[in-house]
Amino acid sequence: MSAIAGASRPDQVGRAIILTLITIGVFGVQDAIAKILVQDYSPFQITMMRYWGFAAFALFLVARQAPLRQALRSRTPRLQILRGVLLMADIWFFALALKSVPLGELQAIVIVYPLLVTVFAIPILGEQVGVFRFAAVLAGFVGALIIMRPGGVPLDWGVGFALASASLYALYIVVTRKVAAIDSAATSMTYAALVGLVLSGGVGVFFWQPMGWGDFALVVMVMATTCAGHGLMTIALTMAPASVLQPFNYFSLPWAIVLSIVVFGQWIDPVSLFGAGVIVAAGLVVMARERSRRVPKVAEEAIPGGELGS
Repeated sequence: MSAIAGASRPDQVGRAIILTLITIGVFGVQDAIAKILVQDYSPFQITMMRYWGFAAFALFLVARQAPLRQALRSRTPRLQILRGVLLMADIWFFALALKSVPLGELQAIVIVYPLLVTVFAIPILGEQVGVFRFAAVLAGFVGALIIMRPGGVPLDWGVGFALASASLYALYIVVTRKVAAIDSAATSMTYAALVGLVLSGGVGVFFWQPMGWGDFALVVMVMATTCAGHGLMTIALTMAPASVLQPFNYFSLPWAIVLSIVVFGQWIDPVSLFGAGVIVAAGLVVMARERSRRVPKVAEEAIPGGELGS
């Protein structure tokens, strides 16, 4: 999804920012509901049911533009399949992390993914990173270590799952950048939907548990927030360039902290909050430097918003 020509109008940009913040709010609610569900059901079952909603929504959007058979014609099918596998694995690990890691700390850890994108883009895309950006990346990793220090967030499998989720999502973004120059956005969306649908169903069916009506209603809410979040972000990206909206993704951190306190009664400690602030500051610096390097480009890549945990 690329920004359209009129996206630079101030009134459109303001609306896009508001929609982005609403989108992040919707995805945060989705994470909170998913966290409630994974306490009693397998993360693989919840992920499978959530993906039904996402796949239906994605394929509906693609079908409105062109026949699905046409969208499946990729010039790099292996990379598209790899991209779908990375996204699905990211969502699996995020769901596993939700089971034990508080929302605030979880979001503080996974928010390191923009810095990982910078690192992975060096060998995969051949990008060169200057001293300034490299120092910002190192600072961000120091922030992550502060959060995971002794006495901070408990170092269990949940933290490992969170780090795996951030790493896989960063790889997904880098591969997305690579295929964006080869295939259309419709093709990329179709492959992500179908590959994830097959993987989530193939695994989730083995973890199926009967579900009461109350819990099923929560799953429907997860599906609804998935579709609503992706729909709102799609609209926002027609109003403003992705580089303008990306920094507002960091609103997910304070929102996750609020939800963690209100819904689960879990507070983030001040030192971990400081570490999260270091990560956010480093990420904003990296984004600013990348944006300054890409100013001559007319079209910009879309934010793969909400995939972490969505």
